[in-house]
Amino acid sequence: MDILTQGLLGGVLAQAVCKDDEKKTATLAGFAAGLLADADVLIHSSSDPLLSLEYHRHFTHALIFIPFGAALAALLLWPLLRKSCSWQRLYLFCFAGYSLSGLLDACTSYGTQLFWPFSEARIAFNIISILDPVFTLALAISLVAGLWMKQRVLALYGLAFCLLYLSFGKLQQERASLLAQHLIEERGHSAVSHIVKPTLANLLLWRSVYRDDERIYVDAIRMGVFSEALIYQGESLPIFSFEKDMHWLETDSLLYRDIGRFIRFSDGYVANDPTQHNVIGDIRYSMLPISAKPLWGIRIDQTRINEHVDYQFYRENAREVRPAFKAMLLGRDDVKELVPK
Repeated sequence: MDILTQGLLGGVLAQAVCKDDEKKTATLAGFAAGLLADADVLIHSSSDPLLSLEYHRHFTHALIFIPFGAALAALLLWPLLRKSCSWQRLYLFCFAGYSLSGLLDACTSYGTQLFWPFSEARIAFNIISILDPVFTLALAISLVAGLWMKQRVLALYGLAFCLLYLSFGKLQQERASLLAQHLIEERGHSAVSHIVKPTLANLLLWRSVYRDDERIYVDAIRMGVFSEALIYQGESLPIFSFEKDMHWLETDSLLYRDIGRFIRFSDGYVANDPTQHNVIGDIRYSMLPISAKPLWGIRIDQTRINEHVDYQFYRENAREVRPAFKAMLLGRDDVKELVPK
């Protein structure tokens, strides 16, 4: 989730375990501890752009790291808060604030290494967007109300609402997955792997991405609460392969290894960007749910096969796709006319 939501969740969790006269101290400690897991964004290399990808949501988000993350947060906050509470209480607040950072991120679609160092698998439950205003607002109201009224039960109410909201996301995902599976069967395809995940800031419009043996297919599914579901069929692209697309590349080159790293990070959902020359993109993400144009990718330079690849973001057409996105979110049938050419 976004960093604000992580902090708010940490603050509310700390409120849930504190006494009424500890609310301010607990909220500050929990909020700060909730942010700390995302300090992994500071791990980067100017010479190796993919390093930041590999370490984002890595060991700082692992379940086994929670006690150590809490201790680090408490150490950083101790000079500021030592007159307000004991070390034991401060550690408790930081532990509570840090405890669900990794699990909350795993509820999104990016992938989180919850079980590091025992497994490098990236866990993604795909039940909530990385940015969800309803979820964030619920936490904000709960945190502010808890500070104002100094009643721990308000934090529990806020956490209960968030749990129900995540459960609703899971229900929506299962409904959308069922429709996506029917669509795959109607096309006569056999999906090697399949992802259904929410689009930005809502639980109504979902993006379906699946791979068969040769192509990646993208579709959008609008799951209304009291209305019929709608399917917006999208684009498809040939899956990238070294044998087909870069047979000339030496397997011991740095470029070959970097492409392999990007393929592993993208869980195999990689293809040549249809609109940009020499760009291999992660097709799981796009500005428009029915588009195969990636949000990010790596640029290939055949003259630099022993240098690290450039990792780039592509969000310059956000305004152009907004009308089509809004039309799908509202369940309209004029989407094709609104999609940018």
